[in-house]
Parts: sequence; structure tokens; C-alpha cells
Amino acid sequence: MPVVDISANAADFSADPHSFYARLRATGPVHRVTAQAPEYDPTYLVVGHAEARQALNHSGLAKDWRESGHFPDTLAAASNANMLESDPPRHTRLRRLVAREFTTRRVEALRPRVRQITDELLDAMAARRERTADLVKALAFPLPMTVICELLGVPDLDRYRFSSWSREIVSPGDGSPDGAAHRQLSGYLADLVAAKAKDPGEDLLSALIRTREEGEDGEGALSPDEVIGMAFLLLVAGHETTVNLIGNGVRALLAHPDQLADLRADPDGLLDGAVEEMLRYEGPVQNATYRYAREDVDLGSAVIPAGATVVVSLASADRDPGKYQDPGPDVFDIRRAPQGHLAFGHGPHFCIGAPLARMEGRIALRGLLERFPDLEEDPAGGPPAWQRGSLMRGVTRLPVRW
Repeated sequence: MPVVDISANAADFSADPHSFYARLRATGPVHRVTAQAPEYDPTYLVVGHAEARQALNHSGLAKDWRESGHFPDTLAAASNANMLESDPPRHTRLRRLVAREFTTRRVEALRPRVRQITDELLDAMAARRERTADLVKALAFPLPMTVICELLGVPDLDRYRFSSWSREIVSPGDGSPDGAAHRQLSGYLADLVAAKAKDPGEDLLSALIRTREEGEDGEGALSPDEVIGMAFLLLVAGHETTVNLIGNGVRALLAHPDQLADLRADPDGLLDGAVEEMLRYEGPVQNATYRYAREDVDLGSAVIPAGATVVVSLASADRDPGKYQDPGPDVFDIRRAPQGHLAFGHGPHFCIGAPLARMEGRIALRGLLERFPDLEEDPAGGPPAWQRGSLMRGVTRLPVRW
């Protein structure tokens, strides 16, 4: 299998990764690619939909980098003690404990508050005399950030510092994980958890701490590091993905005025499907976090050797013509029948916060379109500024006018 040099496409990749993935899919669903650093070599990129589903659910592909042998000199921070960086049985235990508290009832109870926060943010937009705004700063970021902070019970979170650390972790400039940001955020969250333990409430973080305290043994409790790790994962994933869902969704609608008009005419009938199509067409996560082959893995026509690093491209899988044929995968169609997109992953690591992200996205988009019937991108704002790296897919700013 020839090695594909993905760095050769860096100049155009951020603006249009889909053309790059389409060229790869045309020659096969799995490719060996140049590693971003020697410790990741060999690296395999999965671009086909069927193969992506298989990889995301394959027991031979581990998520815990601490046991992969790739980073022997890297010290784990408390924030690494989370579900996303764990494998069964630890992952099973963590997810069960968190799911016990992160319930459908708790999420659904947030609906009135999500509407209230959305209305307040839209009121502030409407009050702007210049009738322009950066939609990321005005709505897409503050809405999910406020919601997840209130859900966890940390409304006084230093959002500027947190956002800076979060961005360095999920979209580092050089493509490598930022160990310093992980450590700083771990220390910050340790203080936060300690403060919450002294003054608990009815919020999710207090519930997770009680789970730790009330557990009769290690199997029934979260360790101190695991509470910090879960706070890290819920805070970072709980806002980064929804920021991109809203931003990417608005960009897609504004670029397809016929679809936008249809949605405005029938929001009750089309909004849910529109959000699913936004997730498929330009999902918030471009590539799933690394997996590590603990054994030789047959995937499509390729054999991924034990010890290899595996990257699953959610963005490519959701544009696979073998899965999406009528209409084609590059067509944005809010009436498309649901066909199992992978925007929130698949298998044991399927995003536990997907219902909350969907609810926030639907409320934000409906409110925005109702309040601003002539909303459009502001050409004076310049070209889109895409997030760095290949993990997330979204813009850091979205100038609009009305």
C-alpha cells in the first residue's frame, strides 16, 4: 500500500477537505498516510463509510494511548481520565456511571433555559445598530458554553481561559496535542471540583462527585481524577461540537437559499431533518480521535498491522457515494431521508451528549431564522477562518448581516 502524503494538500485542505477525501475514496476506503510525528507511525486513514462504522466499533482498535506504547515519555494529566481515552472494562464503567446522571430527563429539563438563553443572545444581536455580528461570538459559542456550564454547576467558569485551553487542545496549530494546555486545564478543573465538593448543588458535577463519594468500592465510584476527567470531557465536547453544529449549519443554509426558503416556510416539518443533514453535510468533528491497533485488523481491503495508529474520517464517511446516492453525497438536501450519519460517532464511544447538542442546535437555528428573516453572510467580513488542525470542522468566526 503506497503512503499518501497528506501534508502536500495543506494549503487547500482547510477550505475544502471534501475534494481531498473524495480522491482518496476513489482509490480505496483505507490508506496509509504520512504520520504527523514519528510516534504515530504507521498511520492509517479510514475514508469509507462502511469501513468507518466497522473501525469505530472494532474491539481490536483501542482508544487508551497510555497502553498503546506510542508515547512512553508522556505523563497523563487528570483530564485524561475520561471515557474518550478509555477502553472496556474501564470505559464501560465510566460511561455507565455518567449515563446514570446525564439522563434524558436532566437534558430535557434544560429546554426552557436553552430557549431563554437563545432569546437573550438574539435580543443582543438585534440591538446592534450596525446590523452585523460575528455569529460565532454572538450565538454559536455563548449558547452551548452557558448551557454546559449551568448543567455542570459552574456558571462562574473563567470562559476566556477555558476557551483558550480548549481550542489549543482540539485544534492545535501544529496538529499535535498540546500537553501544556491539558496540564493547565487539569489543574484548573481540580480546583473547580474541590470547590464544588465543598459547596455541592443539584447540578451534574455535584452528582458525579456524589457518585464518587457514595460508591462502596472502586467499581461503583468515580476516582478523583475520573471526576476531573469527566468534567474536562463534558465541558470541552459539550461546547466545541455545538459551536460547530450551529456555525456550519448556518453556513450551509446561507449557501443554499432554496433550502433555506423551504425551512423558513415549514420549520415544524423540516427542522429536525435539516439539523441531521447539517450534521452529515458538514459535521462538527472532521476526524475521530486516534485509535491504536492492538492486533492486526482487517478493514476493507487493507490489513492494518498491530501497533499502527488509525484515524477515522467522519467527514469523509458522511460524503461516501457508496452510502449516499440519491441525492448524491455532495448535495445539501434538508429533505434527505435519515441514513445513519456518523457525525456523533458510532459504537461504544457514540457521543453521550448528542441529544443535548441536537436540542441546542434546533432551538438556536429556529430562533435565529425567525428573528432575522433577511440574514446573510457579510462579505465585508472576509473569507471563512477555519479551525486549525484536522480534528474539528468549523469556522472561528462567521460575519453575518441583516
